[in-house]
Amino acid sequence: MSAATFRTAVVRVPNGPDSIEIIEVPVAEPGPGRIRVAIAAATVNPTDLGVAAGFFHGIGLVAQPEHTGLGWEFAGVVDAAGPGVDLAVGTRVAGLVVGFDRDYGTYAEQIVVAAADVAPVPDGLDLPAAATVPLNGSAAAQVVDLLGDAPAGAGRLLVTGAAGAVGANVTVLARERGWQVTGLARAGDEEFVRGLGADFTTHAEPGWDAVVDPAQLNERALELVRDGGAYVGLRPGLEPAAERGISVTSVVTVSDRARLADLLTRTAAGELPARVYAVVSLDQAADAHRATARGGLRGRYIIRP
Repeated sequence: MSAATFRTAVVRVPNGPDSIEIIEVPVAEPGPGRIRVAIAAATVNPTDLGVAAGFFHGIGLVAQPEHTGLGWEFAGVVDAAGPGVDLAVGTRVAGLVVGFDRDYGTYAEQIVVAAADVAPVPDGLDLPAAATVPLNGSAAAQVVDLLGDAPAGAGRLLVTGAAGAVGANVTVLARERGWQVTGLARAGDEEFVRGLGADFTTHAEPGWDAVVDPAQLNERALELVRDGGAYVGLRPGLEPAAERGISVTSVVTVSDRARLADLLTRTAAGELPARVYAVVSLDQAADAHRATARGGLRGRYIIRP
């Protein structure tokens, strides 16, 4: 009898969407503190496009000799649990797999992860929507942690790409920390951004107390920050050089089970946006990458293995 296998999407020689391959890898049993999840939904994020394009290979974050897996966030159902795990088989969960150098990621039929890296998905939140929370929601929450509370009298915050997955969550969470938020986005996104409780602009002038830059405008965004203000980016090591007394930081998204549980609960309650653009099969991963690269989507592509 041959060993059981499952399908996953990987990149051997990165060259954009055309380099994505579907391979079979052996099923693994979860060890102590770990669970195996039957994946129902995996989110296509800009980071995945960078992996397929070879960007992260080029800066030394991927050094896999054979291939590297795609996908960071997922939702699914626990189908096996190792010793010492407090999640029952059948529990709906969502989670985050961080790092680049791995045999396979969340574009897969199943995954073995630490139970500490997932949180239960509340009733009333479907798994495709839940899959958009672990990376995008956690990144936004951790960005706002870097920002901190708005300083008295200096709380004007500009969020670039405010209609995007991270930007929309930053917009909501920063307002709760006292920031007066303006979202920078395309004209067609005005109703959505204002619906988050923010002001809106399609063109920003300099002078902001802080800029959060999910759109990765980098130097252009830094120019909008006043002297002595703050800039928060999403790609460590690729943020613009500090100048004019501006503090420049970037978020390093990490797994945080308690924070993820809260974000999922708030998403289920409608307090945080979760937008699914389309659900496609694992075999359509390359097409989803091409569409994401074209931009202008409102919501994420979800892969259903």
